[in-house]
Amino acid sequence: MKNILLIFIAINGIIFPFCRMAIGQVPDTPAFLKDRGTGIPTSMFSTYINKGEFIIYPFYEYYYDHNFEYKPAELGHSLEQDLRGRYRAHEGLIFIGYGISNRLAVELEAAVISATLYKSKADSSSMPAELKESGLGDVETQIRYRWANESLSRPEIFSYLEIVFPFQKNRKLIGTRDWEFKLGSGLIKGYRWGTVTLRAGIEYDAEEKKAGLGEFAIEYMKRISKTIRVSFIVEGSEDEVSLISDLQFHINKNMFIRINNGFGITSKATDYTPEAGILFHF
Repeated sequence: MKNILLIFIAINGIIFPFCRMAIGQVPDTPAFLKDRGTGIPTSMFSTYINKGEFIIYPFYEYYYDHNFEYKPAELGHSLEQDLRGRYRAHEGLIFIGYGISNRLAVELEAAVISATLYKSKADSSSMPAELKESGLGDVETQIRYRWANESLSRPEIFSYLEIVFPFQKNRKLIGTRDWEFKLGSGLIKGYRWGTVTLRAGIEYDAEEKKAGLGEFAIEYMKRISKTIRVSFIVEGSEDEVSLISDLQFHINKNMFIRINNGFGITSKATDYTPEAGILFHF
């Protein structure tokens, strides 16, 4: 019994100080910044970057969809008809961000992916029963700019420009075949009960030569302890809308674990998209 007590005391002596320094607060941080701190919002949910800071985030994402919409003609087959098949994909990604100043940050994200589309029973085209592709996925960069800092009475205002590179001109299921540009803006406001972020944008697809409304999102984030932050997000584009939960466990001031789950709300959204990774910031 004595040995067990000594072990218990030793473990607590290591773990508790370790957790206390995980996401420590600056004593004079305003109440409306308690959840998120003073950084610029990145494209990763509930993740912020400060001047001179690097973020490196390797992560994994899985895609499960039982009614994935596709058109055989767009996949190199003859049938001009919208059909629903089953879709599965495994994706490994790397996200890198850098805070240039208190107002300006840049990002780069790249992926490798393995995707499979299972043909619909109603598909009479020459498409095989399973269409598989693997290789380089989407590669994109963002520039993010803070126009105004949050104050007691005013939300933070930010904008972003995203560029997706056409590195997979001959693939059908994976990557991007032509340039894509996305421009958006958002607002952030912290309250005693949590922090709310609203954003929306427009986008241009060079392959379709079409511009339109882009992605929108409503995000609620709350720090519930010194080591844990949680978020709930409704995110979508046109008729694809998902509900996303995000959990961050801050191991120390330079590292935290992210566990993210996306659930399709509309039929054209992917049914389930879990994500997990470890984020490092220095």
